[in-house]
Amino acid sequence: MGNRLSAFNNKPHCYGLFTFLAALIMAAVIFVPFIVFNNGIMYYYGDFNVQEIPFYQLVHDAVRNGNLGWNHITDLGSDTISSYSFYLLGSPFFWATIPFPSEAVPYLIGPLLIIKFACAALAAYLYLKRYVKNGTVAMVGGLMYAFSGFSIYNVFFFHFHEPLIVFPLLLAALDSFLFDKKRIVFALAVFAACIVNYYFFAGQVVFVVMYYLMLTLTKTYKFKITEFLILAVEVLIGFAATAFLILPSVIGLMGNPRLDTLPEGWEALVYDKPEKYFLIILSFFFPSDTPAFPVFTPNSNCKWASVAGWIPLAGMTGVIGYMQLKNRSWLKKLISLLMLFAFVPVLNSMFQLFNSSIYYARWFYMLVLMLVLATVKAFENEEIDWNRAVRWSVGITAGIAVLIGLMPNKDSESADESFTIGVQASFERFWIYVLLSLMSLLAFVLIYKKFRINKKRFAAMLLLGTVLTSLVTSFFVIAEGFVSSNTTKTINENIINKRDKITIEDIDEVRSDFYECVDNTAMFWQIQSINCFQSSVSPSIMKFYKALGITRDVASRPNTDAYALRSLLSCKYLFDYEEENKKNNKYSFIDEDGDTKMPYWQYIDNNNNFDIYQNHCYIPMGFTYDEFVTKEEFDKIDNYNKPQAMLYSMVLTREQMIKYNDITKYSEGDYDLLYFGNLSNFVSKTQRYVYSHKDYEKACKERKATSCSSFEYTDNGFKAEYKNRGGKNLMFFSVPYSEGFKATVNGKPTDIEEVNYGFMAVEIPALTDCSIEFTYETPGLKQGCMISLGALGALAVYSCILLTYSLLKKKKENVQILRRKNNDIR
Repeated sequence: MGNRLSAFNNKPHCYGLFTFLAALIMAAVIFVPFIVFNNGIMYYYGDFNVQEIPFYQLVHDAVRNGNLGWNHITDLGSDTISSYSFYLLGSPFFWATIPFPSEAVPYLIGPLLIIKFACAALAAYLYLKRYVKNGTVAMVGGLMYAFSGFSIYNVFFFHFHEPLIVFPLLLAALDSFLFDKKRIVFALAVFAACIVNYYFFAGQVVFVVMYYLMLTLTKTYKFKITEFLILAVEVLIGFAATAFLILPSVIGLMGNPRLDTLPEGWEALVYDKPEKYFLIILSFFFPSDTPAFPVFTPNSNCKWASVAGWIPLAGMTGVIGYMQLKNRSWLKKLISLLMLFAFVPVLNSMFQLFNSSIYYARWFYMLVLMLVLATVKAFENEEIDWNRAVRWSVGITAGIAVLIGLMPNKDSESADESFTIGVQASFERFWIYVLLSLMSLLAFVLIYKKFRINKKRFAAMLLLGTVLTSLVTSFFVIAEGFVSSNTTKTINENIINKRDKITIEDIDEVRSDFYECVDNTAMFWQIQSINCFQSSVSPSIMKFYKALGITRDVASRPNTDAYALRSLLSCKYLFDYEEENKKNNKYSFIDEDGDTKMPYWQYIDNNNNFDIYQNHCYIPMGFTYDEFVTKEEFDKIDNYNKPQAMLYSMVLTREQMIKYNDITKYSEGDYDLLYFGNLSNFVSKTQRYVYSHKDYEKACKERKATSCSSFEYTDNGFKAEYKNRGGKNLMFFSVPYSEGFKATVNGKPTDIEEVNYGFMAVEIPALTDCSIEFTYETPGLKQGCMISLGALGALAVYSCILLTYSLLKKKKENVQILRRKNNDIR
C-alpha cells in the first residue's frame, strides 16, 4: 500500500479478462465487415493502405531472409532499422507475423488491429482499476480509452496503437513503484515504452515527469531521495536496454530535415491559424474527424495532426463534473496543465522534442487517459452535480454546432462569391457528427437519471451505453474513411500479391518510376524505384533532393520536369496505371498531343493494367564522369536545370577536388576567384552547359559508355564490375551515402566519397578490370547491442541486490518476532 494514495485492488482478475474480450468483440464487430467485404484483407484509406500493409510485408520478408542491413527497396536505398523502427520493428504485433508466409501478411493486418484495440482496453483497465472501487466502472474506463476519438482517428496510422497500449502500463508501473513499493516492473515498462516507438516515448517522458512532479508537489506521494535514486536506476536500465534498436535508429535519422525545426518567435506562443484553437476544444466534444478530410475546421491545416480526444457516451460531461468539485486533487491540476500545453505551441512541441516543422497533437492519448480517469472517478463520486455538468457539456456542444454550422460564410470558390451557411467542410457530415454527439449525451443523461441510485445497475448501464455508442460512432468514422479510399480497388485487384504478373525480365535489377500511381506500388512488388512514401529514409536522400530544389518531405515523387533525374538514378521503366477517363489528362503519362510527358520514353507493354514505358536514355548503375565541379559552382545553376547538369559533371567539395586533383584537374589558381576573389569574375564550366533534349541524350550516351558491365545487390551491400580502359577516375553509384558502408576495389579497401549531394563514389585505377564491392554494417548496431547487454547485466545485479535486501529484511523481521515471543514467555 502506498504513502497517501490507496489502491482499490480488491477486484477479481476476471474483470481484466472481461475487458479484453469485450473490446475484442467490439473491434471485431467494427472491422470484420470491412475485412469480409475485401475478401479477407483490412483496407482503409491513405497511409493505412499504402504504408502499413507494404511496410509489414517488406520488413517481414527481410527478417525471414536475414536481411536487416541495407534495404535497396526503400526509396533509393536506406538502412532497415532506422527506416522501420518507428513503424514496426519494436512492435510485438509485427513479430507475430514472422512465422507466416509473405502472402499471408496482408491478411493478418485486420486481426492484428482488432487485437490492438483489445490490448489497449486491457492496458487502460490495469491502470484505472487502482482509482475506482467498482470493477465494472474500471471496465467502462478501459473501453472508453480504447475506443476514444484519438484511437479511432489513428486507425489511419496503424503503428500508433502500440503507444496507446504501453502508455497506461507505464503509468500503472510507476504507480506500483511509488505506492506499492514494487521494483523492476518500471524498468520493464520503460523498456517496452521506448522499444515500441521512440517518437512517442519522447512525449511519454515529458508526461511522466509532469505526472511524477504533480503527485509529489500535491503530496499525494511523499518524496524520498532514496526511492528517487532507485527510480532513476530503473529508468536508466530500461532505457539503456533499448540501445540495440534505438541507437542505430537515432544515428540513421540524424540530419533528417524534418527533425531540426525549433519553435521561435510568436509562432512559439500563438498558433498560426485561429481555427486550431476551435479544433482543439471541439475535438473533446465530438467524435473524431477522419484524417485528410476534416469537416469541422477545413482550413486549420491539421489534416493528419491527430487532434482527437472524444470519450464515448459521456464526452466531457464526467470531466466537467469532476473539475467542478471543490477538492484540489493532483488530477485536476494535471488536466489543467495539459490543457495549457495543448493551447501553447512551444509547450505542445515539448511532446515531440520541440520539433515544430509541422503541428501534431499526437500526444493527446495521454490527455485522454487522464480525462477517462476523471470520468470514471466522477461516476463513483456522489458529490458530482451531474445536472450542472450536463448543462455545461450540452451547452458547449450545441454552441459549437451553432457557431460552425450556422455561421454565414462567403464562398470564395464561386464566381459571384455568394454567401453560404456554415463554415464546415460538409453540411451532411457535420450535422451527423453533431447528432452523434448529442445522442450520446442524451443516452448518458437517461442512464444517470434512471439508474444513478443503484450503483451496480448504474455501472452496468454505463458499460452497455459505452459499448453501444462506441460501436455506432466508431463504425461511422471508419466507414466514412473506407468509402473515401481511391486506392483500395487498385491495390486489391492489381497490386497486392500480384508481383508474379509483371513479365519484364530485368525488373528486379533496375529502378522504375511510377507516374501518378498508388504510392509504394513498387514496395508492394518489392522492386527498386525512385518513388517512395516513407518519411524516415536515409538523410542522404533528403540532402540530394534539397540540393536540386525538389521537395522531399514525406515522399519521393519527382515531377516530370526533372526528366534527367530518371537517367541519373538509373531508372529504366515507368509504370502508368490504366484507368477510365485517365487518358490525356493530367494524371496520364501521355499528353494531349499523344506524346510522353518526358522525352525518350517508349511504350513497351501492359501488365496488371499498368502501361509500361522504357527509358531510352537509361544509364546502368555505376558510371564515371569526364568533368567535375565544386558545390559552389553547382549551386549557381537554376534548380530546373540541376538534374541535367548533374549528368554533365560530378559535384564534389573543394577538399575532394584537391584530394583527387589528378582526376579532377583542380587548380588552386583557377579557383582563387571562387573562394577568395570576386565571384562575378569567376568563369565556371557550368556556364557553358546547354540544357536541350539532344544534349541530355548525348550526356546519357556518354555516361552509359563508361558504366559498369554488371551491378547487383548482395545480402549486405552491392558489387559491380567495370573494365576501365582509361585513366584513374571516380566511379559513381546513385546509392545514398552512409557511414555504414565499406568498399574494396579488387579486394583492396578504398575510401568512399560522398558526391553529388548524398551519393557514393570510389576511386578506380587506370587501365584495370575493376571488381568493386560495397559491404554494409548498420552504424551503431554493435555498440547498441553491447549497451543492451550491459543493461541486462545491470538488471541482473539490481535484481540480486533487491532480492538480498528483501531476504535480509525478512530475516531481521523474523528475529524481532522471535525475540518478542521469547520476551512474552519470560
